[in-house]
Amino acid sequence: MNLYERPLVNQNMLQITSYEVLGKLPDPFLCNDGHRISSPDEWPARRKELYKTVIELQYGVMPPKNEVIEVETLYLGRNAKVYKIKAGPASHPVTFRLKLIMPDNVKNPPVIVDGDLCFQYAMDKEWLNAALDQGVAWALFDRTELARDIRGEGRCIGQLYEAYPELTCGSLGAWAWGYSRVVDALEIIGLTDMNCVAFTGHSRGGKTCALAGALDERAAIVNPNATCAGACSCYRLHVDATYEGTYSCRSERLEELWNISGLWLGPEMGKYALNEGALPFDCHELKAMIAPRTLFLSEAAGDISSGPVGSWKTTMAAKEVYSFLGAEDELFWYFRPGRHAHAVEDVEMLVSLIKRRQNGKEGFDSSRFFNLPFNPEGLEPSLYDWRAPDLK
Repeated sequence: MNLYERPLVNQNMLQITSYEVLGKLPDPFLCNDGHRISSPDEWPARRKELYKTVIELQYGVMPPKNEVIEVETLYLGRNAKVYKIKAGPASHPVTFRLKLIMPDNVKNPPVIVDGDLCFQYAMDKEWLNAALDQGVAWALFDRTELARDIRGEGRCIGQLYEAYPELTCGSLGAWAWGYSRVVDALEIIGLTDMNCVAFTGHSRGGKTCALAGALDERAAIVNPNATCAGACSCYRLHVDATYEGTYSCRSERLEELWNISGLWLGPEMGKYALNEGALPFDCHELKAMIAPRTLFLSEAAGDISSGPVGSWKTTMAAKEVYSFLGAEDELFWYFRPGRHAHAVEDVEMLVSLIKRRQNGKEGFDSSRFFNLPFNPEGLEPSLYDWRAPDLK
């Protein structure tokens, strides 16, 4: 089915049955010393302040800059190529595999980096071809080679923690480190367009993608897919809803995420598991840290645990920063019918933005973006009452 033949969402799909606001979203323009920035020139310094809470509190202290980066070729096929990346401290480097899948007859194609090779969908032919048939390459790796993802096993287990014994960040930080090492490797390999690198990932991989995109400015397009709590939804908003009158659920809470998969997060986040309103940040600020680069939030209308209402609300809050930086047209969001998955349609939408970057904005059709599966009217109280500083 052609992308433009696929059904769109409508505001009757998702019925909101409970809407609880735990507090106002922090003002991203308000600095630690109490003054509010008034010029885009001040944003880099404010972004550094946000790093302490948005990144280090939420995910833990990130791994240090790697001392070595080496790429060994393991297999060269016509389209598929496999490499071994060696990176990290010189005394104890980490190794993991990169699978690069190239489109036919395209020199230096744009490339999508995805760490979800551990998920079955990442080997689905139709899913891969949604990019390959449009001249876009895939750079796939298995993030669990860096840090294990076994529920109940405990924190800080895996290769990266063996290389850096003092490392305390959760698995998301370790996995995000892998995205950047893949970009390092792609620069060495020299087969892709390094001016058009996109990051994507689904669910816990979507959380990883969002973090990696905030940390690594070489990602021109950042596309977290269905992240649930811990990245792109909203800690301060609890919503119950029913999808198409048949499926009811609630948005994932920090308490649930911490109790089940706290090993993904920073060690201090458990203090807020039952007090999300006291968090000194929220998800809009992680999104804002990606500005002014292209951010594309892809969600499913029926993926209620991912917090579609909270995701949209924090995206609208992040839009204030994008507008302030003159990059309002680089923030995209999209809901498709269905539930929790990384669908072919999601890839098609990402590819449309890659093509936009390649070919220019003129003629770009944005009609499939910006449609809501719920009625936004009457969602009170508001999550924030601040706005971007007036540059006039």
